Amino acid sequence: QTIISGMGELHLDIIVDRLRREFKVEVNQGQPQVEYKEAVTASANHREVYKKQTGGRGKFADIVFTMEPAEEGKTGLEFINNIKGGNIPKEYIPSVEKGFKEAMKNGPLAGFEIDSLKVALNDGSFHPVDSDSLSFELAAKLGFKEAAKLAKSVIMEPMMKLEVLTPEANMGDIVGDLNRRRGQVNNMDDRAGAKVVKAIVPLSEMFGYITDLRTITSGRATSTMEFFKFDDAPKNIAEEVIANVNGSNAK
Repeated sequence: QTIISGMGELHLDIIVDRLRREFKVEVNQGQPQVEYKEAVTASANHREVYKKQTGGRGKFADIVFTMEPAEEGKTGLEFINNIKGGNIPKEYIPSVEKGFKEAMKNGPLAGFEIDSLKVALNDGSFHPVDSDSLSFELAAKLGFKEAAKLAKSVIMEPMMKLEVLTPEANMGDIVGDLNRRRGQVNNMDDRAGAKVVKAIVPLSEMFGYITDLRTITSGRATSTMEFFKFDDAPKNIAEEVIANVNGSNAK
């Protein structure tokens, strides 16, 4: 099984068509899957103590941190080290940061990536024998999972900018169809004797749109679509996404 990524259904269709025509690969394709993301929306304080004793040398790490949404426009992990007086030796700090970075690849709700996060490491402790870099990395990963529950994690869905060029007679039907797809029409214009409808629509509702648009307008309308941004998914959609992921993981 190979996963092909693209910007939308048309992009994926072209790649599959090239596989067949140019590379003579006969493929069975599944339904397109939407790439959701996750985000934290609140601040959370957490202490994670990682302790393991297995005969001889054990494992020990203790971290106290604050986790919150990153500042507007920042991506990746913003990591702030507030440790004073060697409560955690400085050689273990990069391992804590690494643990959080790795954990961001699997969000707490459905395992989707978290794009941006701010973590401040405020306190902690270590054991002179049992502590090591791996212990602190694991403490960060476990602490992330617990803190993310408190930080009100949400599912984010990709929103697309859609532009439809259509004869005026079909405009009402097109707007009605976009409303059914949870679209927000934000502009209507005239261009070359036709109407232009501009809208923001969730990618998850746009599979099969080209075919439906042809049907609605007897093939007289055209559309273009580009990525706009990730936005909070409505509660019912988020619950459905989480249930689908958990259901497929259980199989």
